[in-house]
Amino acid sequence: MLRAPSHAVADVSRDLLISRYGAESADLLLIDYRMSVLQPVLGEGPPRPVEGSPAGRAYLGQRSVVDGADLYVPMSVQGADRVGVLAIRLPDVPDEALLAELAEFATAAAQALVVADQVTDRFRDARRVERLTLAAEMQWQLLPGRSLSRPEFELGGQLEPAYAVRGDTFDWSADAHHLTLVAANGMGDGVRASLLTSLVVGALRNARRAGLGLADQASLADQAVYGQYRGECYVGALLLQFELATGRVRVVDAGSPRLYLLRGGSIQLVPLEAQLPLGMFDGTVYTDQAFTLRRGDRLVILSDGVHDAPVAEGTYGERALEAILSATRELPPTEAVRRTLADLTGLSAGPDGLGDDAVAVCVDWLGRT
Repeated sequence: MLRAPSHAVADVSRDLLISRYGAESADLLLIDYRMSVLQPVLGEGPPRPVEGSPAGRAYLGQRSVVDGADLYVPMSVQGADRVGVLAIRLPDVPDEALLAELAEFATAAAQALVVADQVTDRFRDARRVERLTLAAEMQWQLLPGRSLSRPEFELGGQLEPAYAVRGDTFDWSADAHHLTLVAANGMGDGVRASLLTSLVVGALRNARRAGLGLADQASLADQAVYGQYRGECYVGALLLQFELATGRVRVVDAGSPRLYLLRGGSIQLVPLEAQLPLGMFDGTVYTDQAFTLRRGDRLVILSDGVHDAPVAEGTYGERALEAILSATRELPPTEAVRRTLADLTGLSAGPDGLGDDAVAVCVDWLGRT
């Protein structure tokens, strides 16, 4: 499968399932950008909703689901993104050995798809329920993924409106010692906002890869934005660096978004020193502050598109926000951010959905044993 031409990964996967395992039919169902629908690549049946379908249960629970003659096996890259689900029709109910073998097959198919995405548009096209705006196309290309898992942590992130996101984004990188994470909210609309955010993410990556500390990363990005826009445009950003051995977190709050800590049964807004957004003035000097996580803590990062979103009775507000954070506390991070933004979209007062774009990132701290 890994040797197949990139555009043919789905076809080769289906042929192998039929010839090797006796499947009567098979398809690859890919999660769409909004994480609400599983889209078939080969046209075997209709799209399956994430909520309320056997395929959706397999995706959300990350376990195989048998539904009569149909089998749904989650496709995910170990430690990284959940790609979708294998939909297989078998002549007989599979035993445990076959289920385990098909789970390995699904992992290989997910890895092949991730590689194929670099050289073909076929699977990016298949994921779309509707057309992406140009700004959204640029933002999705910029993302590192939507989930990441290591022994010390699990995280997930999501953007909304998924098909028309503009200036909100997130980025992360993990090595043997640290997880570095940023959530950003670029001002403006359309391509202008997307270009601004792209500049910030590029500058932060450049500084990080040069070995600079967190505060210096913010300063370099600040200089890059000011040099280009001379203070006319700027970006609110939250930069975090987690020390994997200890759970100590360094933070630079450059204007936005907000950071919530869920510890035990409590939810609290982490008090941070508000500093200037990136690019607002020339030569801004940033400083970081620190706190330490405990095993079992959850951090949730939300842009102003979430906490200030207009809904039918005013704004989303702290009470509604705390209610959804509490309701999703036991869900995995990827599902928690999906539910949070879906809840917000459902309450939106605007006829076209969210009035502003929004980013949500959730990190569960598991600690190093």
